Amino acid sequence: MTPTTGPDTARPESDCPDTPHPESTRPHTAYPRTGTGSAPSHHGELLQGVFLDAAGRRCAGLVTLPLPGPGSGAVFVPRPGTPPEAVAVVPAGRVKAAGAAVLAVAECARRTGRPACGGEVRLSGDVPVGLGMGSSTSDVIATLRAVADAYGLRLDPGTTARLAVRAETASDPLMLDGRPVLFAQREGRVLETLGPALPPLTVVGCALGGGAPVDTLSLPDPGDADDTDVRAGERLRALLRRAVATGDVRLLGAVATASARRGQRALGHPEFDALTGIARRTGAAGVQIAHSGAVAGVLFDPAAPDLRRRVDACLRALDAHGIPATRTFTTSKEPPHGPARRGVDRPAGPHTARRPARLSAL
Repeated sequence: MTPTTGPDTARPESDCPDTPHPESTRPHTAYPRTGTGSAPSHHGELLQGVFLDAAGRRCAGLVTLPLPGPGSGAVFVPRPGTPPEAVAVVPAGRVKAAGAAVLAVAECARRTGRPACGGEVRLSGDVPVGLGMGSSTSDVIATLRAVADAYGLRLDPGTTARLAVRAETASDPLMLDGRPVLFAQREGRVLETLGPALPPLTVVGCALGGGAPVDTLSLPDPGDADDTDVRAGERLRALLRRAVATGDVRLLGAVATASARRGQRALGHPEFDALTGIARRTGAAGVQIAHSGAVAGVLFDPAAPDLRRRVDACLRALDAHGIPATRTFTTSKEPPHGPARRGVDRPAGPHTARRPARLSAL
């Protein structure tokens, strides 16, 4: 299949050119001053696989499910006169964010003519680690934005994506702030813009595998995909494009379920069949998972007249199968109706030293 929008017309670089921050009127000889940045997270993927770009080349890609609420914040405190690679991060151990800060300092110093220097990155946030919700990408993008702010810049999405991939090898498209795109996570470029927004969804979130973190580096390399995988990816891509264009929640749910089922070849969640059975019995549109984590969701049409009954039945069934529910949320920008505001405050997994591996209920 030929994508409707290729990398030459949908690259994030074209979305938002670099714009000067009001502080960029400072003399170019001045050191940067304290800057701040933030970034959202996501709730796993609706689609992930191997696809063809406009040139017919295979590349790994994904479409994430936006999650309102959890995210990362960063403060960059420059230390004038220190080497630019001397960056400390608080809490310690977030090496990807530290690497992102070093890359951002070099980029921003080159663009502004201000001196490059080290400093301290202070991170905050509530994105659970290891569940496939983009915790590291959220940290990285918040850091890139904080350093750029310190230098009086706002980096365009394309530059942010390029630096994020350099900092962590693969990046989620969180720099695009929730727009539905097929994103080549290892190359930092948009393969296709699917539309202005996803159809509204009510999502009953849960955690598979007891919420245990997933080592994404141990998963199979998408580059090993064969022709069958590519054909499957392109077929699901075309169906998702249609679902977004027509606002068809049922079709979107079918795509997400098919992608999740293919993902089980690598993830092998023992509860997956139970999850799809619950979705079927409660009248859900389908299920979605994090293809590199344990978070999952049962997808409902928020316009369903009996939505409350369906969500309540789903929550009871998850509990009966020992699958911990995490939060129920809506992707619509409008206030959620009925049970879309409900949820159960249960842990998605054991706490970690970095941040709690749990999602509070809405």
